[in-house]
Amino acid sequence: MMFWISAISKSLLQQHRRLMVLLLIGIILPWGIFLKASSEIREGEGFPGDQWVLQWLHARATPALDQLFLLLTRLGGPPVMATLAGLIASLLFWRRQRRHAWFFSVAVGGAAALNIAAKLLLGRVRPALWVSLAPETTPSFPSGHAMGSAALVLTLGLLLAHSRWRGLLWGLGALFVLGVGVSRLYLGVHYPSDVLAGWIASVGWVSGVYLLFSPYLRELEQLIRQRHQAHRHRPPRSTTTPQL
Repeated sequence: MMFWISAISKSLLQQHRRLMVLLLIGIILPWGIFLKASSEIREGEGFPGDQWVLQWLHARATPALDQLFLLLTRLGGPPVMATLAGLIASLLFWRRQRRHAWFFSVAVGGAAALNIAAKLLLGRVRPALWVSLAPETTPSFPSGHAMGSAALVLTLGLLLAHSRWRGLLWGLGALFVLGVGVSRLYLGVHYPSDVLAGWIASVGWVSGVYLLFSPYLRELEQLIRQRHQAHRHRPPRSTTTPQL
């Protein structure tokens, strides 16, 4: 048994480095961090620096920044994100790119459902350090704006990974996701740990869905099947004592 597992691990490292990177960095590490943070929230413990960051941002508030971050928080909110996601999914289905359409729908829609479930399960109270320009009453952890915007941009980035515009998309997408996240802190409706958890959860979820829809999973299944069959058909070791 140990020989079989060792053989599979060696083959994965040699032939499927991208799969291993996806599993470790895209799925295992993000979910490990997210579950650890969720455990801390569930036990009622805060995170160092959460309130300090909010107070630092609020001390630098200006009317111009108020308008900028209100705009960003509206653009990254559920109405705009849901409308944009629906249009993209509809376009993919209309162009008969069904595999891409289902990947996009499950990745973005699933991230939204996961966010709602996590909020209901953990029920973290939102910060109340000052009267917000855009108050919220739903639970705080993780940030839905951060998670939704990150899931949409990451999914689009994976779909357009071979496009000549991928660099521009990743750059603008990263700035947008960052801006939406900072807007939630500037407006005082999320702790920094809420936003970071939303980003991390999106990476873990979208990477997991990507694995399910990618050829990597089938390659992994075939590799395990081949190793299993080879192990079953190996001739038994001789137990006779050699003649001297």
